[in-house]
Amino acid sequence: MSPRKSKPKRKTKSGITHDERELVTSNESIEEHDDGIYVVRKISGSSSNKPYRCPGCDQVIPMATPHTVAWLEHDQSGRRHWHSICWSKRNLRKPKIERTRNAPRY
Repeated sequence: MSPRKSKPKRKTKSGITHDERELVTSNESIEEHDDGIYVVRKISGSSSNKPYRCPGCDQVIPMATPHTVAWLEHDQSGRRHWHSICWSKRNLRKPKIERTRNAPRY
């Protein structure tokens, strides 16, 4: 018995291959920014089961809260969980200034 041959990728009516359609219909997308190409995944509230700290605002994302996970295309270990609004506005933020606890805010 010969091994099963894989089926060729077929184009759909819209001109998208089957593999591309899976990426389009999933909640994962690819975004190009100044600092690289990011894979961005939208997480629903039901699938988030622990709290995370958003790198944009440095606040906690509570459990069961919809949010965004993003990482550089070639760096899976750099995954970060962001509030969705923090991710969309991350290029508009000023540089982060670290202050001591007793330093004035102005």
